[in-house]
Amino acid sequence: IPCESCMERDNKSTGETMAFLLLGFSELLCLWVLLFLIFLIVHLVTLAGNVMIFMVVVMEPSRPPKLFFLCQLSVIELCYTLVIVPKALLSLIVVDGSTISFIGCAAQMHLFVTLGGAECFLLVAMSYNRYVAICQPLHYVAVMSEGLCLRLAVACCLGGFAVALGLTVAVFRLPFCQSHHINHFFCDVPAVLHLACTQSYTPQLPLLAACVLLLLLPFLLILTLYLCIAAALLHVTSSAGRGKAFCTCISHLSITLLHYGCATFMYIRPKSSYSPARDKMVSLVYTNITPLLYPLIYSLRNEEIRGVIMKMLRRKKIAQLN
Repeated sequence: IPCESCMERDNKSTGETMAFLLLGFSELLCLWVLLFLIFLIVHLVTLAGNVMIFMVVVMEPSRPPKLFFLCQLSVIELCYTLVIVPKALLSLIVVDGSTISFIGCAAQMHLFVTLGGAECFLLVAMSYNRYVAICQPLHYVAVMSEGLCLRLAVACCLGGFAVALGLTVAVFRLPFCQSHHINHFFCDVPAVLHLACTQSYTPQLPLLAACVLLLLLPFLLILTLYLCIAAALLHVTSSAGRGKAFCTCISHLSITLLHYGCATFMYIRPKSSYSPARDKMVSLVYTNITPLLYPLIYSLRNEEIRGVIMKMLRRKKIAQLN
């Protein structure tokens, strides 16, 4: 049932006349300096970590599939933080909230969902890489060829883009009420849906479909692949070999649980349970803390990354001596 204060939108003029106000952290104005410094430091460290991993992988001549997918993950995380964090920092500086246009809000949501969806599909590709390496080691080089890795990377991006486009179009075709105040620091899907002038559950259907395509199905694929890996490891008699195989999977499992855990909590739930304060806190985790942890997890637990970094340091030292 549409609310009485609905603004009937003209699709031809919506992008010019409508705008949203991102309230951000307006209820924490007394702490804006501290929050701004914390977010800025976390943002800079995240950028530095992902740029370091990207440069390390690019400068490595022999690039195995594991490093190839890790490089793509770093690029996604770089774009991910650049789409969200600058606007969040601006919302801390502006007392009354920062304004974002209708087109700008739609573009931000589309990029955010595209990158998040691409990461969901990429985690499946990385799980498949580990499955082939552990369960079919003799065929690993033939199966995980450079062409297959490239096709998987492109498919991840195109899949995320397609699902995000459908979801964004469905959300921004809804009629919005007079109040265009988004109680969030970016145009997140639940926060924008909360402004829709309807009390039915129909607007939730595109979000539900996107959650099935981006969260449920990829997670089931990852779970199936790791069950196959666990079954294969049961037949490994050497405890050292079993431990080495487990160590190669632990970093990917950590990132998978972080990504899918936060996303599931945010998006797979009814509209009635929407809570702006709680949503903003959870969003802080998966838009700031999680991208910061990714480089740390892979830098500390990935032998290939550590080996390439040590090789680069040795080359630099030899060049300085010469």
